[in-house]
Amino acid sequence: MFKKVLVANRGEIAVRVIRALRELGITSVAIFSEADRDALHTELADEAICIGPAKGLDSYANPVAVLSAALVTGADAIHPGYGFLSERSDFASLCAEMNIKFIGPNSDIIRDMGNKQNARTTMRNAGVPIVPGGKDLVYTIEQAQALADEIGYPLMIKAADGGGGKGMRLVYTADELETKFVQAQNETQSIYGNRHLYIERTIYPAKHIEVQLLADEHGNVIHLGERDCSLQRNNQKVIEFAPALTISQETRDKICAAAVQAAKAIGYTNAGTIEFLVDEEENFYFMEMNTRLQVEHPISEMVTGVDIVKAQIEIAEGKPLAYKQSDIEITGFAIESRLNAENPYKAFQPSSGYISRLFLPTGGMGLRVETGLYSDYTLPPFYDSMVAKIITHQTEKEDAFTLMERALYEVVVDGIDTNVDLLEALISHPDVVKGDVHVKWLEEVFMPLWQEEAMVEVE
Repeated sequence: MFKKVLVANRGEIAVRVIRALRELGITSVAIFSEADRDALHTELADEAICIGPAKGLDSYANPVAVLSAALVTGADAIHPGYGFLSERSDFASLCAEMNIKFIGPNSDIIRDMGNKQNARTTMRNAGVPIVPGGKDLVYTIEQAQALADEIGYPLMIKAADGGGGKGMRLVYTADELETKFVQAQNETQSIYGNRHLYIERTIYPAKHIEVQLLADEHGNVIHLGERDCSLQRNNQKVIEFAPALTISQETRDKICAAAVQAAKAIGYTNAGTIEFLVDEEENFYFMEMNTRLQVEHPISEMVTGVDIVKAQIEIAEGKPLAYKQSDIEITGFAIESRLNAENPYKAFQPSSGYISRLFLPTGGMGLRVETGLYSDYTLPPFYDSMVAKIITHQTEKEDAFTLMERALYEVVVDGIDTNVDLLEALISHPDVVKGDVHVKWLEEVFMPLWQEEAMVEVE
């Protein structure tokens, strides 16, 4: 059993992991940048150590700084959370070299699944359906044009090493191809230091359905059902549901089975998620694998009763899974809303600064809130914009939506802008309640009308 674990992250996910460690009786070490000296996770951890200046690249995403902190504090293991170093194969390798357990899959799997083109090839070989597209990376506009002629439009240009919508461009016609190809290439170069792009056909309209997996070091793999993450803006998730509302039980079973099959084929360990696109005929296609904990993991926890973070830690300790697939039952319906520090009325401009008053909903059966903020705290401008995750869970879908409406109504954040008005409007929309949405619904259907109405109210 681990005696001490360093949490290589910040904000709500650092708080989440620290709480799990305390419940397991494991000493926690928080790291913080100079901008995060007063952050909540530093107060909750048993120990805290500064690892560098405010910029993420110089602190939380600096492998040398994080490993040095682990060595200085005598940590047995490192939990990376999500973002920062969580999908850096070189960091996982360094942990192994230093005899510090990385709480996640091994470095080879992170590397192979992190490269989206490699991941496509691996999934194809494992018998998992993939989106039609090129087999090789594309480096020139001539290569892009030839492939586009082959697979047709619309198509998506993607950074091979990307995620979170970075280095991605949707191309509807041949006239757009060159401009968007160059944009994607330049963005990929600036973020990832390379020009590795691939191109695939766009499935439209499509739902974003993902399967939560747990896999131990003894060959056992289970799934915790699926999540519908179709409500997105700029390829960033806004609200998620578990289980998905509109897919058939047959499709649900096939998707979950494919995810387990894929994880077994690559020898996966720890927590991971396989993401699929599902078209109107319920054909599904592998999109990518996230070899880490997901932001939206709480809704899978709520409908299964499985603590995914604790499971991660126990798997890393070498323990077999505490659950068999037959033990997993999906109960009720769960929703997660992402409360972000941004202004939806001003092109989602990020917000930061002093929070004079913070009230997040508490009380009531089936309500869970995760945050790294508190009143009288100054939110720094250097990191992710998330203020809190608000999660509801009820036996009946309608009750989960009602509870979420109530919870969002109670939110008060004085001093910074948030997207709470947008979340309130979404959660009460009839299409959302029915699950009748796709990955472009928010941008193409909802936002134009909502913004128009907002402008009228301002006038």
